[in-house]
Amino acid sequence: MFPINLDLTRLSVALVGNGQSTLNRLRQFDGDGAKYVTVYSEDPIPELAEQAGDRLQRYLPNSADVNAASIMFIIDLDLKKAAELASIAKAVGTIANVEDVKQYCDFSSPARIQRGDLMITVSTNGKSPRLAGRIRRAIENWLDPKWSERLSILADQREKWKADGADMKQLLEKTDDFIDRRGWLP
Repeated sequence: MFPINLDLTRLSVALVGNGQSTLNRLRQFDGDGAKYVTVYSEDPIPELAEQAGDRLQRYLPNSADVNAASIMFIIDLDLKKAAELASIAKAVGTIANVEDVKQYCDFSSPARIQRGDLMITVSTNGKSPRLAGRIRRAIENWLDPKWSERLSILADQREKWKADGADMKQLLEKTDDFIDRRGWLP
């Protein structure tokens, strides 16, 4: 697996499912600022229907729907339907994830901790999502909210160094010195 972060303000997302896990993922997308999410659900729980609003399509996506999406998440569907959708995605070139069914996944979603723009992810390549979640919670306890402010301070300082003509090697050295002088990391 190759880790990447996707900008969901630019990509179209097909979210397929009916239940609480689908609702949780939709809330995550909404919190991340995703702009182009379509929710496909034959029988959505009321909370999912409410959260999706006019983005809800009360059917499973067909090949044209899947083809229109950059990425597809399939959650809490029976295995037969999920496998069929994963097959359609493969045929039209849309990357897909069938939650907790690695054989149908083009990617996995790591557990993550976020403090502003600082994001740390944990992945087990789908072998133990529970372990990834527990490690995430341990890191979350250590990574307090002040890290968001620290990143902003460091980003501003880095822009000043760049404006003063610092090259990449100097940026790395200045960044390490800045962090070390403040005792931010052991």
